[in-house]
Amino acid sequence: MAESLAPDAVQSRLSGRFGSVYRYAELTPSTQRMLHRDDPDGAVAVAEEQTEGRGRLGRSWHAPARTSILVSILLRPAVEPPRLPELSLVTGGAVAQAIAETTGVDPTIKFPNDVLLDGKKVAGILAESSEGRVVLGIGVNANQTADQLPGDAAIEPTSLSLATGREIDRVELLAAILLHVERAYDAWVATGTSTSG
Repeated sequence: MAESLAPDAVQSRLSGRFGSVYRYAELTPSTQRMLHRDDPDGAVAVAEEQTEGRGRLGRSWHAPARTSILVSILLRPAVEPPRLPELSLVTGGAVAQAIAETTGVDPTIKFPNDVLLDGKKVAGILAESSEGRVVLGIGVNANQTADQLPGDAAIEPTSLSLATGREIDRVELLAAILLHVERAYDAWVATGTSTSG
């Protein structure tokens, strides 16, 4: 069975502040709902499977249990509200960098929130803001087989395992994503730019 993203498997691999609050569920309607209103900047919610995962424009996002990275990150950026939409692109660049570092593939960004491999969607980002908080929802197709990917997606999907021909270490990938998103976010807050391209 695929490895777990439970706290005891992941937290020792984290090297930044993101994930110091780490909420986990085997099954949840949405990782966004696992975050608490008073959680700190960088709080993380992770699930093995979502029943009501969403992408941009209300599209659904579903994957079999333990095949994906399904994570939400709570942010409290001290920036002017008009800048908040930039976070999708900042996060997309960071996720692409983490994928490249851990798998050796070379993803591209499709504005505003998709990460592609050879024109096929491997990850998506959804940033939702309210009352000074932003919740970043990140979904990455890690170990799905071809028949586990949706057949009705707006952009043809793929998974990292299909692209690389090997099973992806989801713990390593999640740790890399959290670190790269943290670094890109901090740079964006501080300077208005991203370290992730």
